[in-house]
Amino acid sequence: MKNGFFRGHGLGNDYVVMDPTELTFTLTPGKIRGICDRHWGLGSDGILALVPSKKADFGLRIYNPDGSEAEKSGNGLRIFARYLHATGKTKKRAFTVETKGGLVSIALHIDRHGDAAAATVEMGRATFQPSALPCTLSVDELIQQPIEAAGRALQFTGVSVGNPHCVIFKQAGETWTREELLALGPVLENHPLFPKRTNVQLAVPTGPKEIFILIWERGAGETQASGSSSCAAASAAVRLGLVKGPVTVKMPGGTLNIEVARDFSLTMKGPVAEVARGALSPSFVRTLR
Repeated sequence: MKNGFFRGHGLGNDYVVMDPTELTFTLTPGKIRGICDRHWGLGSDGILALVPSKKADFGLRIYNPDGSEAEKSGNGLRIFARYLHATGKTKKRAFTVETKGGLVSIALHIDRHGDAAAATVEMGRATFQPSALPCTLSVDELIQQPIEAAGRALQFTGVSVGNPHCVIFKQAGETWTREELLALGPVLENHPLFPKRTNVQLAVPTGPKEIFILIWERGAGETQASGSSSCAAASAAVRLGLVKGPVTVKMPGGTLNIEVARDFSLTMKGPVAEVARGALSPSFVRTLR
């Protein structure tokens, strides 16, 4: 199908999957913004593009709705895996995917209808080193480092899980509000400490093996859920001794389960849903710039 798409979501974090070989146009930043626009386009938290890979079974490029490129996305990987299975591009239940943020292994969980209703993803290893994000602070690890945003003096833990994250915790029993996310998120995303910008999680421990997070994604803004954010926040919570693994990460969109190994290798398991398949209309494609 020319200019075809597959739409799916992971806990409300929605992506459009496309095969560039089936498009009559190139996925430039401007065209990506047009497709992802929720009023004038198809609407999406990003675009997942199937690309060739010499290192894995499949290659994946991940584009944010502002046209920039992301290294890795946990929800995006689950959606991409369901797309591969649902469209017959693979009959395997386990395969590898190459992203800009590293190679990942995915195992599908097939329901009684034959759908890949959930997936387990080996997300790689978390690191707290400044060079991995990058971050301009001259410290060995980004553990509870000071940062100022929106007139507030805060402490953050910086984590890379193949893409950058800034995690800020409140104490157990306290809460984060959406208003705080909308105030702090864009400031922290574009903070001078992070020359390539960063994803942001406002987190609080809610049990011995459980945390709750609000999410501001680099290039996308507020999202209902995020797999890589869940991995980053879970690894930071374990590193700070706030919780023990495996960690249940609760978000406005739902819950993911994150296993954090002793070396901070991360395994994510969660649901994934297909929403629609279709094709962009020729008249819409002509409006893309």
